[in-house]
Amino acid sequence: MTQPIVRTEKLSKDYHLGEYTVHALRSLTMTIEPGEFVAIMGPSGSGKSTLMNLLGCLDTPTSGRYFCDGIETSEMSPDALAELRNQKIGFVFQNFNLLARATAIDNVKLPLLYSGHREADRQKLALDALAKVGLSDRQTHLPTQLSGGQQQRVAIARALVNDPTLIFADEPTGALDTKTGEEIMGLFQQLNQKGTTVIIVTHEAEIAAYANRQLLFRDGSMVSDTATRSSTQMEKVVV
Repeated sequence: MTQPIVRTEKLSKDYHLGEYTVHALRSLTMTIEPGEFVAIMGPSGSGKSTLMNLLGCLDTPTSGRYFCDGIETSEMSPDALAELRNQKIGFVFQNFNLLARATAIDNVKLPLLYSGHREADRQKLALDALAKVGLSDRQTHLPTQLSGGQQQRVAIARALVNDPTLIFADEPTGALDTKTGEEIMGLFQQLNQKGTTVIIVTHEAEIAAYANRQLLFRDGSMVSDTATRSSTQMEKVVV
């Protein structure tokens, strides 16, 4: 039996602001299975970004347990969490987070610098990742020579280059126009249909509709967990 890629048990995160305590995430228990495409939704302050930071091993919980692909992370050291992130997790952010003076292929290679790969292997893996996002002909371009959509594709290639177990995308279309955003979401659908587990954080219902499961958060708690896959959503794939 396949184990969940994500499993949480009463996961909580509190922030202390002077004499006040903010309960950013409250006792969350849930699972995400391999190959799912999940949208984490909610208004500002709902806990969705806190959850992504915990699931992405960018932060540690106040209490509770988190298992990433069967590995319990709750008591791991910062160095161990960094190694786990590099091996298991790819990130895509709203503002791309590309190095301005590095070419597309050098940006994609970055996660491989910490994986012990030889330069020839890094080159091949980065080229393969750029091919997956349709940018083989842009490998030597700087970010300033690429459109917003192309920059986000480079960021997706960078997230894919280590063959991660999970892809997290935080408001991945927030800096893009509507048409380009649809193309990027179509690319996430294509990757998901090939077996990649994708988790996006968004406050937009139109973006969440590309996923096959929607988790809605308010005031630090999950208030609904809805399966949404339909033939209509399948038709949204942009080839």
